[in-house]
Amino acid sequence: MGLEQILVIGMFASFMVFLLLGFPVAWSLAGIGLVFAILGYVMVEHFGADLWFTWEGTIGVLDARIYGIVANELMVALPLFIFMGIMLDRSGIAERLMHSLVRVLGPLRGGYAITVVLVGILLAASTGIVGASVALLGMLSIGPMLQANYNKSLAVGTACSVGTLGIIIPPSIMLVLMADRLGTSEASVGKLFMGALIPA
Repeated sequence: MGLEQILVIGMFASFMVFLLLGFPVAWSLAGIGLVFAILGYVMVEHFGADLWFTWEGTIGVLDARIYGIVANELMVALPLFIFMGIMLDRSGIAERLMHSLVRVLGPLRGGYAITVVLVGILLAASTGIVGASVALLGMLSIGPMLQANYNKSLAVGTACSVGTLGIIIPPSIMLVLMADRLGTSEASVGKLFMGALIPA
């Protein structure tokens, strides 16, 4: 096993340790990336390690990469998606919507599950964030479904499967990122949204 493989494994293992310790994902990624970049620079410059790493090719272009991301008009949508999801969670709108739909659909057979599907579709369409939708739906729905004597696997499976719809139902963060990476007029955000509408 070469030195590069060891560094990659060490970087991944460090990231997992930081996540398990409860550090925020953004700080863990940024901090570990910076530490391993400095470690790679020191190993190449002072210990003669045979790595692909160069200062000019990595840390030296960091300011240009950050400016490129900030100046990208498509990326403005990402913090707004995240803000919308946080507002739905913190304001209690999603929870009130869930309780209102339970009153309407609760008496039906499978009414809780139908409610979770409807709320999940609305959350996915408004946030587009899979992790946030799954976590929010899990907190809101699994407890009441289990209290209503639903099968545990059905309750958990419904919340998880409906929460993952956020990746395909427009507007979706994944489609915005895909349009940015493809960078062609044939794959604009609007066209990707229209293409995902029927499968969603």
